[in-house]
Amino acid sequence: MMTALELIAVERRRQIEQEGWTPEHDAREHDEGDIAYTAACYAAPEPIFVHREAECSFFMNSDRGDRQLLREGFYAAWPWDEKWDKRNKHSRERQLVIAGALIVAELERLAALRAAREGSTHV
Repeated sequence: MMTALELIAVERRRQIEQEGWTPEHDAREHDEGDIAYTAACYAAPEPIFVHREAECSFFMNSDRGDRQLLREGFYAAWPWDEKWDKRNKHSRERQLVIAGALIVAELERLAALRAAREGSTHV
């Protein structure tokens, strides 16, 4: 029987080899935190909603000088097209393994960015 870390490593390898979600792809295509949001969605036992400004609708309150939110909204945290949302197709354990592998993918992406900034080829 594999350990949790082994299961996550196997899943990350599958994501790269079968799905083509390589570290290079992730660094090039996913720079807005969407991998981390996806990991959180897989890890959560229930749907996650995030608060986002609904059109950046702010006005200045001249009395206090601060900004107040005029319109607000909560949106599903799932960042990608619905066709990629396969959470319901998996057991709870499998969802957590996928979440772990996505966290690894996000860490790899951040390490690659840091290495590029530092002029290093090591990740």
